[in-house]
Amino acid sequence: MPTVTLTRRGFRDDARSWMSSINRIDAVLEFFNDEERQQRVANSEIHHDRPALAGVVRELEANPEIHRFLGEISFQKSKRLRQAIGVVVRIIMEARGWRKTGRKGSPGVAAPRKSSQPGHNTGGLALWFIRAERYELNSGTPYRSVRDRCRELDTNSELESSEGE
Repeated sequence: MPTVTLTRRGFRDDARSWMSSINRIDAVLEFFNDEERQQRVANSEIHHDRPALAGVVRELEANPEIHRFLGEISFQKSKRLRQAIGVVVRIIMEARGWRKTGRKGSPGVAAPRKSSQPGHNTGGLALWFIRAERYELNSGTPYRSVRDRCRELDTNSELESSEGE
């Protein structure tokens, strides 16, 4: 799969309504303009059944500029950057043949909100991201869910027990 090249201009066209409030987007675009990271974003959905962002969220939050900005007390400013990161992930995923499911997944465990601190998690993969979009391949998932496989096991067990009677 070719790497999706992200630019400030291309991003601005997609997120025009609040682009002016985000002055850290260059660091985000630079971070995501990497084939390995883009692949890990997709692998998170395919192989780990987690939100796409979960594939890179630890590395993203370890970026000093991004971490510093997300840790600012201004919840609204940091919220806009988190939203922008979600848009970047969506652009990557859609360009790679994925679509949004309309569901959110959790890359972390939310901490009780305190007005004196920025919103964050107390556990999980992410410190700053409480929810992240889930995606599915346009061509369909290559693997069946655990839930579906479990139903099959339950059905087979019921059939076997009824045959033994």
